[in-house]
Amino acid sequence: MPESPTAAAIPGGQIGAAELGAEDAKLVTLARSARARTGGLEGAAVRDQDGRTYAATTVSLPSLTLTALQLAVASAASAGASRLEAAAVVTEASTLDGSGHAAVRDLAADAPIHVAAPDGTLLGTVVE
Repeated sequence: MPESPTAAAIPGGQIGAAELGAEDAKLVTLARSARARTGGLEGAAVRDQDGRTYAATTVSLPSLTLTALQLAVASAASAGASRLEAAAVVTEASTLDGSGHAAVRDLAADAPIHVAAPDGTLLGTVVE
C-alpha cells in the first residue's frame, strides 16, 4: 500500500521466516548474504519465471544510485527475465522503498515482495 510516492507500507506483525515457502525463504537468505558480504545498506534477491535467482546490494556512487531491489530486478531483466515470481529485501527501514517496489512491479503486478530485518525476521509482505 503506498504511503507516499517513494514508500510502501509493510503490513504489521512479525511473521516467522519458517512460514515462508522454501523458495521464498531462500530469497531472504540470498538477500541477507549479499548485504553481509558488501556491508551494504540493503540486500535484495528476486526469482524469475524460470526459477533463476539474482541477488544485489545497494549501490551508491557519485554518478549512480540504485536500491538493492532495483539492481536485483535490473540483473534479472538483463539476463532475459520477462517475469518475476517473488522478491525479498533485507533492510533496517520500516518502509519498502518506492523505487524498488516500482521496479518489481515492472515485471510482475502480483509478485510478493518479502521485507525482512537484517536478522532475517520477516517484517511483512507487500502484494500490491
